[in-house]
Amino acid sequence: MPEGKIIKALSGFYYVLSNSEVYQCRGRGVFRKRNISPLVGDYVTFEPETMTEGTVVEIAERKNELIRPPIANVDQAILVFSATQPQFSDVLLDRFLVLVEAKHLKPIICISKVDLLSDEELKNIVQYKNLYESIGYDVLLTSTETKEGIEQLRPFLEKGVSVFAGQSGVGKSSMLNALNEELNLETNEISSHLGRGKHTTRHVELMPVGDGFVADTPGFSSLDFEEMEPEDLTLCFPEMREVMDNCKFRGCLHQSEPKCAVKAAVEEGTISAARYKHYEAFLAEIKEQRRY
Repeated sequence: MPEGKIIKALSGFYYVLSNSEVYQCRGRGVFRKRNISPLVGDYVTFEPETMTEGTVVEIAERKNELIRPPIANVDQAILVFSATQPQFSDVLLDRFLVLVEAKHLKPIICISKVDLLSDEELKNIVQYKNLYESIGYDVLLTSTETKEGIEQLRPFLEKGVSVFAGQSGVGKSSMLNALNEELNLETNEISSHLGRGKHTTRHVELMPVGDGFVADTPGFSSLDFEEMEPEDLTLCFPEMREVMDNCKFRGCLHQSEPKCAVKAAVEEGTISAARYKHYEAFLAEIKEQRRY
């Protein structure tokens, strides 16, 4: 039977790309009985029924899987955060980074709408750029109006599957349109009353950019750490991960423990105090979740 890759899931149908042809498939009933749902990004075996339709009969083992957005076999995450409208939030960015790190994905940070900034506001954003680059992340300042940063982003997308993620209204769909004009994705303006964007993307779909695929995903405003244990959190902060082995106690959570290398690095200024503050807040949240 032929094999292919699910590139879109919509209204109970799975659209499977196989040898440059797309088949509209249903999932086999056994998946529901086993509580398995095919996901966009899955490599599948399917049984053709007509020239354009078929049934998914087997799902290959996944190398990773995201819950929100629901997608599998992702190579990297393009985290799109607007410099303004909505306002840039480093705590929300750190939340996204933790969840991406937990899935062992490579994150690329795109700060959009920089054309809307004053000189003073741009200096502030550049400071954030410098901070995250010092940690080891790739950071691009972008604008779909002036095309700044768009061509610098393109090489990151040439291979594999990249998921675009971020709040609603930050310009994910606009950025994808700039990368591939044939996509013609719907975009909406920011609501001045709510200060956030409308949801313009209602399903997950893989779209070609160069030799790779990108996934535009439904925007979301909050993320939780349901699958994470307190001990896992340090591993999702690269700068803390580098020094954690120097802590006196194995399993150190970097709070009140003596001779903690992470806290010492914060005091020395080699680890950002703001990032450490976010770590503490996330840790408290994870501990609270574990109480229930």
